[in-house]
Amino acid sequence: MTQDLAGKVAVVTGGSSGIGLATANVFIARGARVYITGRRQSELDEAVAQLGSQAVGVQGDVSKPADLDRLYELIRKEDGRVDIVFANAGIGDVAALGVLTEEHVDALLDINIKGVIWTVQKALPLMDGGGSIILNASIVASKGWANWSVYSATKAAVRSFARTWSADLKGRNIRVNAVSPGVILTPGHQKAGLKTAELEEFYTYAAGITPLGRNGEDSEVAKVVSFLASDESSFVTGSELFADGGFAQV
Repeated sequence: MTQDLAGKVAVVTGGSSGIGLATANVFIARGARVYITGRRQSELDEAVAQLGSQAVGVQGDVSKPADLDRLYELIRKEDGRVDIVFANAGIGDVAALGVLTEEHVDALLDINIKGVIWTVQKALPLMDGGGSIILNASIVASKGWANWSVYSATKAAVRSFARTWSADLKGRNIRVNAVSPGVILTPGHQKAGLKTAELEEFYTYAAGITPLGRNGEDSEVAKVVSFLASDESSFVTGSELFADGGFAQV
């Protein structure tokens, strides 16, 4: 694999599993040093062991600004800069209008929206021109699937951030883009409040509405993110690469 990220320092939030872990793996294969975060220390340790010596695990919750301060202070001391930020950490949870709770709404807003804001804003003092920020959104931001209203709204906000922040940072030559994956086979879906039968039904439905007749894989999304992180994408900012079922299109 080409070493086009050699010498770059990357941050991947939610890097213990799924898309985050797959992306960290591709970043390292392409030469980057990668800091990954995760809320559960045991899973984080397993991910770092899998990724090897170019990975650094920092336990933390993106909804807690102090945890992100600790992450970036470590990076400042060890590397002095950040070249790539993949704001990937997020949670999915289903609930229908009429039974929404304050706990459900707050958890999604705190991690999926506030967590993205703090992840990016706190990285900026360590970023120079040519840096790349990639946000993980979702196709649900433009779908109307029942029971996913709050989650979908958080991902619509993330899509908006890519457009507005690219304008905010154009004077600093820092790119901001979003990826909007379709249904990707990751452990995250198992934590979304669906029963096993409901999850299998959802996977079958999603595969059926995808042109290639299958759901996506985390490695496919990782390749798209790594392109946006590379200097090859220096002309791309404020855009959204979307993937209906995991297959990226511009």
